Amino acid sequence: MLIRFVLNRKPVSIDVEPFDLLADVVREKFGLTGTHIGCDTSQCGACVVHVDGRSIKSCSTLAVTLEGATVTTIEGLASPAGKLHPMQQAFHDQHGLQCGFCTPGMVMSAVDFVSTHPDPTPAEVCTGIEGNFCRCTGYQNIVKSVMAGAAAMQSAQKG
Repeated sequence: MLIRFVLNRKPVSIDVEPFDLLADVVREKFGLTGTHIGCDTSQCGACVVHVDGRSIKSCSTLAVTLEGATVTTIEGLASPAGKLHPMQQAFHDQHGLQCGFCTPGMVMSAVDFVSTHPDPTPAEVCTGIEGNFCRCTGYQNIVKSVMAGAAAMQSAQKG
């Protein structure tokens, strides 16, 4: 089936099988390997991308459902000039990653979460990212990163 959608600000079209998963399509057909597949059961959140501005787990989303959608992967979150998104920069600055495997999905979930919770408390951050698992850290720096990213996103919107 031929589907057309916008991927990281670029219109694309691609032939997919009815059972192709979005995670596989972005990784294998478009070479965007920042979207990780960690569990194949929609449990870990490593595969989170944005579809029409909302975070979804791409390992359980059929690619054929994307007709006309706008998809953003971690590679498309930075500006076209390559400047990191404020949330990406906050994860870097606050050491919100260790091995980095969960980080793309964590960042994508955090961006969506703070879009509706622009000034979150640490407890709200924990609830907001509960669909993402990190096996390396104690989450302390992840929470700090999301809080800093939320502040930076607010500042960027005002300025």
